[in-house]
Amino acid sequence: MSEAYTPPCPHYRQCGGCQLQKLPYPEQLRYKQRRVEQLLGSFGPISPILGMDEPFHYRNKVHAAFALDAQRHVVCGIYQPNSHAVVPVESCLIEDETADRIIQTIRSMLRPFKIPVFDERSGTGWLRHVLIRRGFATGQVMVVLVAVNPIFKLQKPFLKELLEKHPEITTVVLNINDRFGPVVLGTREKILVGPGYIEDILGGFRFRLSARSFYQINPVQTEKLYRCALDYAGLTGKETVLDAYCGIGTIGISASAKAKQIIGVEINRDAVHDAITNARLNGLTNCWFTAGDAGEYMEKMAADGMRPDLVFMDPPRAGSDERFLRSLLRCAPPRVVYVSCDPETLARDLGVLVKGGYQVKGIQPVDMFPFTEHIECVVKLEGSRQK
Repeated sequence: MSEAYTPPCPHYRQCGGCQLQKLPYPEQLRYKQRRVEQLLGSFGPISPILGMDEPFHYRNKVHAAFALDAQRHVVCGIYQPNSHAVVPVESCLIEDETADRIIQTIRSMLRPFKIPVFDERSGTGWLRHVLIRRGFATGQVMVVLVAVNPIFKLQKPFLKELLEKHPEITTVVLNINDRFGPVVLGTREKILVGPGYIEDILGGFRFRLSARSFYQINPVQTEKLYRCALDYAGLTGKETVLDAYCGIGTIGISASAKAKQIIGVEINRDAVHDAITNARLNGLTNCWFTAGDAGEYMEKMAADGMRPDLVFMDPPRAGSDERFLRSLLRCAPPRVVYVSCDPETLARDLGVLVKGGYQVKGIQPVDMFPFTEHIECVVKLEGSRQK
């Protein structure tokens, strides 16, 4: 790294969100490539990481925490690592610029409309967070106000002024979170403006996103990620595909045009509801989604003498649990495509699958989160000895 290089963000040291901003972007990619090779190189050759041409303002989901500083002034921004201290941020280099502008507008409106922010020390106040989601392809914008109770004083004039200043907003949701802890969103919601969701287009398919839906935050790189996953799948139109950890159905629906049947399994019932809605939204008749544990579902398939031709698995950062991997080996699909957001847990899980008889046929890292340490990988596995 050149000594003359300076991280472009003034908040770099206080925020801690962009751990690799000390490196120019090409060096970040080389660092991530080496990291994947160190962790996964024993399983097979690693393809060159897929980076971004423009690695800025890629986050289509933006969360701002609201708090009071020592002088009791309202600040909004990002939590410092391992604390609840808020670093004031007006413009973030990786966040959607429209979202940042809306958040700053809301901050400026709080005092005139006498809206108090929540103070964790005293337990008083009302507004805790603002969450913005923006459809990359559609331009639709959702604003989620996270508050401690549903009593929104001056709601109508506040929303009227907000929409006048930002006509791009298509829906506003009030989310109630009265619990202490790291979880941003509560379970109760009230739609204040619009339908309560936005839509976006990914891979030619339309997806409906609610406030709590999981959706990849980098749409440009998600296209590359899913294109690689579908290439590794090698579908011919005859296959029954199990989409484990299916979320709102993005991977399974993206594969639906090249498969006979898609079966999606997801533990989160809200996500399953979204997946069913998304299949209907796209007029698909070969997609079926159910709420449940994917490992249990595969155990039942194996007990019934059934097995899918392909399994897509996209687990959380912690990777798959032992039960899921045992079920996968017992069910023994001929092909598995593993989409991972943590190469360390991926290495652990691949060790189990390779020991169980699978061979790694391809590993493709994708830089989904420029300037951070996170690395996404797609892995192609074939040929289990399990019967």
